[in-house]
Amino acid sequence: MILNEINLNFKMLKNLKFIPVNIPKLYLNEKKNISECLKTNWISSEGKFVKQFENNFANYTNNKYGIGVNSGTDAIQIALMANKIRQGDEVITVSNTAVPTVSAIVSCNAKPVFVDVNENDSLINCDLIENKINKKTKAIIPVNLYGQSADYDKINKIAKKYKLKIIEDCAQSAGALYKGRPSGSFGDMAAFSFYPTKNLGAYGDGGMIVTNKKNLYLESKKLRKYGMSKLYYSEKHGINSRLDEVQAAILNYKLIKLNSNIKKRRRIAKIYYDNIKCEGLLLPRENDKNFHAYYVFVVRHKKRKEIMNYLKKNNIFCNISYPYPIHNMKGYKNLFSGVKNLEITEKLSKDIFSLPMYPELNDTKLEKIISIINKF
Repeated sequence: MILNEINLNFKMLKNLKFIPVNIPKLYLNEKKNISECLKTNWISSEGKFVKQFENNFANYTNNKYGIGVNSGTDAIQIALMANKIRQGDEVITVSNTAVPTVSAIVSCNAKPVFVDVNENDSLINCDLIENKINKKTKAIIPVNLYGQSADYDKINKIAKKYKLKIIEDCAQSAGALYKGRPSGSFGDMAAFSFYPTKNLGAYGDGGMIVTNKKNLYLESKKLRKYGMSKLYYSEKHGINSRLDEVQAAILNYKLIKLNSNIKKRRRIAKIYYDNIKCEGLLLPRENDKNFHAYYVFVVRHKKRKEIMNYLKKNNIFCNISYPYPIHNMKGYKNLFSGVKNLEITEKLSKDIFSLPMYPELNDTKLEKIISIINKF
């Protein structure tokens, strides 16, 4: 059934009459890995393929240890739990992020504290972090947004000064580099997502924690399995969070392709930079210290609704990442009554949207996208 669905998906993607904002990449060669996995009759966690992928991905990110989990959300939560973040603690992060960044903090009964972002790159404004630190502050979760990393020179200096833990949110930055080092190699721990649309995407949910600290590795392994280090005996409260063997088999193959796919993404980005000439459309900025992985290509326009409708009428589909800052959402607003000084976050949320970006976006489609944008 799984292999038949892969073939069906290939046919559907090949016959698309419109240009989507993103397409999860499917490789027919993955059938071999999946078949080998199914023959083992072991498709749950902690089998051959999960262990292999944990090692491969840890090495890829310059870490000693990898812990496969069910999702990027679980990766953040378990990393927080491993660092003993609990009720009454505060964790500094940003509001222009996916809900999981904040939901993981709340699930640990800790309080998210928001810092505004830079207008030119949407990353956490490091110059504002110290103003938010108090005796309850225990950690910082910088979000490596859209495919490039936050400024870890500044963040690490602050964390060292105040003895804070750093947990990198790398859900969007697999394959990115900061000063030549991989995203996920700067904090105490880092959390990755393998949701299908990501640069490194599975066929379902999946996530990974990476670290160079053995004590955090061993703690996280227990926490992902009900707090157990031996079968049927819980040593502490944990959760159930598995990366299954089938997804790991797929990801092991896709990891080999990650760098070449990022090269394709960067080529697409360069074509956009060199050829888009649309008045009022602001293109993203790649910081000097960064090697941008271009998970998404986020632009800005004051007439966002009009330009997105215009593109949609021409069969070009875009997306907004993210239209609602977390502090304005009904599900979390009660935690943030009276939040101020997030002017840039709110300003960006009204203007940003993503142009199509995926490795299979060919020159013919790129020419169409650029031509139509330039006529707006």
